[in-house]
This record gives sequence, structure tokens and C-alpha cells, in this order.
Amino acid sequence: MAAVMSVSAVVPPAAAVARARTLLCVPATARAPREMAAEVAAAAALGADLAELRLDRLAGFAPRRDLPALLAKPRTLPALVTYRPKWEGGEYEGDDEPRFEALQLAMELGAEYVDIELKVADKFIKFMSGKKPENCKLIVSSHNYDNTPSAEELASLLAQIQATGADIVKIATTATEIVDVSRMFQILVHCQVPIIGLVMNDRGFISRVLCPKFGGYLTFGSLEKGKESAPSQPTAADLINVYNIRQIGPDTKVFGIIGNPVGHSKSPILHNEAFRSVGLNAVYVPFLVDDLAKFLSTYSSPDFAGFSCTIPHKEAAVRCCDEVDPIARDIGAVNTIIRKPDGKLVGYNTDYVGAISAIEDGIRATQQTHSTVSPLAGRLFVVIGAGGAGKALAYGAKEKGARVVIANRTFARAQELGNLIGGPALTLTELENYHPEEGMILANTTAIGMHPNVNETPLSKQALKSYAVVFDAVYTPKETRLLREAAECGATVVSGLEMFIRQAMGQFEHFTGMPGC
Repeated sequence: MAAVMSVSAVVPPAAAVARARTLLCVPATARAPREMAAEVAAAAALGADLAELRLDRLAGFAPRRDLPALLAKPRTLPALVTYRPKWEGGEYEGDDEPRFEALQLAMELGAEYVDIELKVADKFIKFMSGKKPENCKLIVSSHNYDNTPSAEELASLLAQIQATGADIVKIATTATEIVDVSRMFQILVHCQVPIIGLVMNDRGFISRVLCPKFGGYLTFGSLEKGKESAPSQPTAADLINVYNIRQIGPDTKVFGIIGNPVGHSKSPILHNEAFRSVGLNAVYVPFLVDDLAKFLSTYSSPDFAGFSCTIPHKEAAVRCCDEVDPIARDIGAVNTIIRKPDGKLVGYNTDYVGAISAIEDGIRATQQTHSTVSPLAGRLFVVIGAGGAGKALAYGAKEKGARVVIANRTFARAQELGNLIGGPALTLTELENYHPEEGMILANTTAIGMHPNVNETPLSKQALKSYAVVFDAVYTPKETRLLREAAECGATVVSGLEMFIRQAMGQFEHFTGMPGC
């Protein structure tokens, strides 16, 4: 097997081994037993299937005093008891024997699951001397906080954990790039025993959402932001309410947004709700991608059916698609990729319609006119940015009869786009003093001002006084510094949220064949 495997090699959903529904486990990480018990109750209220009691997080933990209270019956949720040592990413720093005694006591008190690390599994099983209760499942776990090994190494690790006599195998690795997760999916779908297989950090996020598709035994969701027990763990509420994880199964189609960064995107909220509203068996996830071509060739199964494409991959997407819609090719940027049944990738651009229609409607609202002639016709339209979104805005504005100017930090890129659309090019420094006429329109298509850099702006407030209309493609936050200062200068402002919603409606149509809402 190659180090990077295509997900097209995964056993087709219909041939996959029938497995129980993937469980949702919420880690309880409080420092005091009473607070930990309250977290378990809160997890039950959220709809979790079980709670992980992280004993190593408890301050001054005394097993014979604290465990009977934590495991008292009736319990609101089944308990997974973990007492993680520091050498495996936990906080316990003592000897093994007191830890083993605590875990055995948890079993005796009725814990449904106990987690022990592979490194000491044989030692722990010998310590128990066959006294494990039948109703308690032993999870033997391995955590790799550096990388995700090759497929061969993962298969060997799986066999090693199985050989200990584990009831459930747990393997957690770390993604250095998103294609690493494909190897974990391979292990999950081919494994014949119950397995928890997760990949940590932002590039591994999809493993936590998509594990039900590939047969994972459980996934973890934090009680709330700030209470994660591992890097980039989603909240249980998001798994249930945003990603609809209860409905994900082998036949679920996967869509998502490809970008870097991508964590700020509201696309999963919008598209998953849209899928839910029409009863489509699909999920939409964030893909944090470094190398677009590598990502698309790795996740090449027909089940990875379509993608939104954002910064910085829109231009590369043109080259990665087998076919490109003529308008997207003219623009030189793709923001929507569809995988056809024959495996071919087709690229489209919905940005230009979404942005231009939002700007037109913003202007018409202030003019109270319904003329069929575009309010952009004949206007001087300044585009900041020469990337994929900049190209879309420049193309759309020119199509509407505007006179387009391109401004960019790097002049060569501005000049390249300016030559394509037949307009002048400026640097951002030159733009500060650019005021050839009144009534100009400004469109920012860069990420300047996007969360968390909310105090940044591509143009000074003084320079904004030259514009009658200002649009910002950034929509997190909804009111950027650029829009706030433009409004203070008296300009008509158009939020990037308007563009976001409109371009997403176009994407939904491509994804589903149904009309956008």
C-alpha cells in the first residue's frame, strides 16, 4: 500500500460490515467530582450516549472516596473511565499500580467501559487476574501526537492492540495534512472488531464527523468550547445539531468546503440545514487543505460528491478539474466542484453572480428603483484583490458594464488581472490617493479584516470618503472595520454575508439538482 491511499479504495458502503450506530461520547473534564457529575448530567441532557470520566483531570482524586459517587446508580449515562498518564497525553504522573487499582475499582463499581493504554495493557490485564466483569468492555488505546503512520503501520498497530484481548480498539493519531485521515478511514472500514479511530488537530477534524460513515464505534464531542479533551474536538451540540451525526451512515454523501483557513466558515451550518430541509442523506464538512490536487485524488470516491472552494484554492481548482464551466474558465477561478458519477470533476463559479447581485440590490435599495439596467453600468468599480474572488468580481462587474480597476498588494498580480479584463492596475499604496471621480464603487475580495484580525482594513477611512458604495467579501464578522468606517463616511455598504448566501444557493443547486431556497 502507498503511504497515501485513495478513499476510493474503501469497501463500498453496501459491502461494509453491518455495525451498530456510532456512539457519541462527551468527556467530563472538571477538576472536582461534584462538578464532573454535573457535566455528565449536562451531557445526558445534550443527547450523548455515554460520558468519559477523565479521572486524571480531578484535583486531589481519591478513588475509594470519589468513584462510588461518580459511578452511583442509577446513572444518567453509561461511563467510560479513563485515567490517562502524562506520557500518553493525560495529567496523571504517579506509578502504574495506584492507577490500575482505581481502574479496577471502577470496573467493580459498574463502569461500562475502561480505557487502558497499549503500552501497559498486558501489565494491566495481568494485574486484574481475570477479574474483569463481563458487562465492562476494555478499550485498549494508542495515541500518536506527532503524525499518522503509514497504512501498513496502522494495520500492524491494530493487530497488536487486538492481540492484547481488547474488547474495543482505539487508535488516535495526528494529521500533518488532511490526506492522513484517509488512512484512518481505511482502517475503520476494514476492521472486523469494534474500533475507535480518530485523527487529531484541525486537519483531522473530518475523522470526528465522518467516523459513522466508515464504521467507527464512537466519537467524542466536548460539552462546550473550552472543555475539549483532545485537539480540535468539536462540541457535542455541533455534532448533533450542525452535522446531524445521528443520520450519518455508510450511504451518506459527503460535501464540504475546501480552504485554508476554513474553521471560520459558516458554510457547514447553511448547507447542512439545507440538506436537512430537503431530506437529503448528505453531510457538509470543513476540509482544511494544503494541497488541492493531492486532496482531490485521495478523496476520489463517488461518495465525496461535491466541494465548495475558497481561499487560497479557487485558481488551482481550475487546473484540477476535468471540465470547467465556460464562465468559470473566463474568470479563471472555480468555487464549486462537482464529482460526476463517472468520477470526472466539473468546476463552476457562483461567486460572481452572488456578489454582483448583492451589490446591485444594495444600490437599488437606496435608489428605490427597479430599472432593468444594472446600476453598475458606466460606474468606476475598484476591486481590491487579484485572487479567485477578485477575478469573479472583476468579471461580473465588467459584464454589467462597469469600468473596472484592480488594486492589489502585489502590483504584478494586479496588472495581470487588469490586462485580462482591460482595466488599469494599482498597488494598495496608490489606491490610498486614487480619486479620479465621484460615485465610485469599492469591492474588497481579500481576507483583510477577517476574524480574528478584525482591526485590519485594506483602505484607510480617509480614502473611503471617495466611494459611494463599499462591498466587503469578508462575512466574519458581518460588519467589518471596512464596512463600519465606510458607513460612517456616508457610503452605501453591502455585507459579504449577502454574497455568501447567494453563492451558496448556487452551489446547493449544483450539489443537489434542486433549486436554491
